Amino acid sequence: QVRLVESGGGLAQTGGSLRLSCTASGSIFSINAMAWYRQAPGKQRELVAVIFVDGTTNYVENVKGRFTISRDNPKNTVYLQMNSLKPDDTAVYYCKAQRVVLISTSGIRDYWGQGTQVTVSS
Repeated sequence: QVRLVESGGGLAQTGGSLRLSCTASGSIFSINAMAWYRQAPGKQRELVAVIFVDGTTNYVENVKGRFTISRDNPKNTVYLQMNSLKPDDTAVYYCKAQRVVLISTSGIRDYWGQGTQVTVSS
């Protein structure tokens, strides 16, 4: 019903930049929040940043000042601009659409993308 497609991952050097994009498609009426999570090898998935429909944002402490989340509501697209990358940022990054309301069905649920690999070399 809803598909999230991420792009923009890849390899960067320490101090470099990458920009991730994620677009949600389907019979979507509204999305309350869109978020980026990441999961490094051997670690739990963690929230990196979230942006709500009103533009409010929250970041995990260790990316503040380096990462910026933004959103294009009409396009159901969320971006993550990642600057000053560090090797510790290496992970699979997942997009999540939270509290999605569909046009033709009732209920509210979350959806996940498949993930995109970000690797930062030292």
